[in-house]
Amino acid sequence: MFALADCNNFFASCERVFRPDLIGKPVIVLSNNDGCAIARSNEAKALGIKMGDPFFKIRRLVEEHHIAVFSGNMALYGDMSRRVRWVLEEFAPSIEVYSIDEAFLDLRGLLVEDLDSYAKEISRRCQKDTGIPVSVGIAPTKTLAKIASKLCKQYPKLRGGCYMHRPQDIEKVLRKYPIEEVWGIGRKSSRKLHNRGVWTAWDFTQMDESRVRMLFGVTGLRTWLELKGTPCIQFEDSLEAKQSICVSRSFSSEIYDRNELTQQIANFANDLTHKLRKQNSLCAELVVFAYTNRFKEEAPQAYHSTLVHFSNPTHEYRPLIATAVQALNEIYRAGYGYKKAGVIATKLMDAQDQLPSLFEDPQHTERDHKLSAVLDELQRTYGRSSIRMATQGDGQIKNTCENQSPHYSTRWEDLPTVKIG
Repeated sequence: MFALADCNNFFASCERVFRPDLIGKPVIVLSNNDGCAIARSNEAKALGIKMGDPFFKIRRLVEEHHIAVFSGNMALYGDMSRRVRWVLEEFAPSIEVYSIDEAFLDLRGLLVEDLDSYAKEISRRCQKDTGIPVSVGIAPTKTLAKIASKLCKQYPKLRGGCYMHRPQDIEKVLRKYPIEEVWGIGRKSSRKLHNRGVWTAWDFTQMDESRVRMLFGVTGLRTWLELKGTPCIQFEDSLEAKQSICVSRSFSSEIYDRNELTQQIANFANDLTHKLRKQNSLCAELVVFAYTNRFKEEAPQAYHSTLVHFSNPTHEYRPLIATAVQALNEIYRAGYGYKKAGVIATKLMDAQDQLPSLFEDPQHTERDHKLSAVLDELQRTYGRSSIRMATQGDGQIKNTCENQSPHYSTRWEDLPTVKIG
């Protein structure tokens, strides 16, 4: 058996943990630069706010219904996600983190008589220990477990946990479950299925196996088998290193000044290096890009980018930041207002697989290695922008976060205080 723990309206729920006065009231969380809605409480959904709605289009609705608005606070959400994971780890020998708000639990071999009560207990403990409501679905396959977790959100009487295993129950659910909502069925595949009269997950299971393989390949066949109760999607209990890493931002207003844009790219490269070092990966190629605001058609438009190849792959701060800044200087053009920029590390490799180069200066390499180790320690202790390269300026990424909540659990000065009496 597999379980899928899915945090309900996760970003909005994180905000409510520290603002209990908002429980039962509409809440939305906005994307980078307060651009669009990326999370909505059930109350906000009921008012008609859709995922991805631009904020300027729903501002009137927000004011009319007194909807609480928050700028995205990824530091807080990431920490709350870790806290939920710590609770989940108590209930299963191994877990697979699928996203910031979802995780699979491997229950195979676990001696539990009442899995329905077990699912509800996992949900209860997550709510009690973290304040985050979590829907837990248990089923014979990962795909069915995902469906079971969604049932918890639709039916409050399930009290956060659903054990779906009896064939007759699975059939009853799949007969009503839209095919486009099945995990692994994308928009293109769902249109193809609709054209063939397949509208529900049950309809899909009634298709011929060879037909499914011909239309959707091995990936589609796995989904078909999983819906029929045969587990065939591998359980990954360890996080695979990313094959590419991107750090980019849309700026609150266009940047025309070269020095200002250079500082932003340097800060992106700093964050990129931190992520590379965290997963112990080396970067062999670096892409630097910057482009203008495509919505301002009257302004000069440009998409500038360049790719830099490292003869000796690295994850050290100094060479990566210096290379990113140099690359920007090559593509920057005066007179353009840059609305978005970023850096992308590609062709990543495990640091343990690196072989010494005959053409590098060992003294420079050792110096960069020691410098990066010191920066890691200082940034870990005092914060990411506490110490930085001169090209990073004040170390702040230009961003509009007018409605961002305090970093309650990740910054000492934002720690909540309680007054009694």
